[in-house]
Amino acid sequence: MPQYRIIVDLTDFRLYLLDVNRVIRAFPVAIGKMLTKTPTGEYFIINKQPNPGGPFGVLWMGLNKPHYGIHGTNDPSSIGKSVSHGCIRMYNEDVLQLSDYVPIHTRVTIRS
Repeated sequence: MPQYRIIVDLTDFRLYLLDVNRVIRAFPVAIGKMLTKTPTGEYFIINKQPNPGGPFGVLWMGLNKPHYGIHGTNDPSSIGKSVSHGCIRMYNEDVLQLSDYVPIHTRVTIRS
């Protein structure tokens, strides 16, 4: 049985999907801008919302820190940049792939 977890590395704009301690996939992401930095720490996924609308792309995965999540985007040119209000943005196809792997309660570590 896989034991998936997510590590978001803010310094290299990457989200890593791990099974125990082995990296399975790496995805490019956008992160929070200077005034609305992405918070570092240990979190977990508490919900998934397909097609949330607006700037959130095709999927929202909420974290246990209110108002923060991992989501798709309606602006793919923003990936790889510090542009969000603190959330982790992914390409829509990538967030869908990630969601297929990770269940609710998956641990998310955000580090700088």
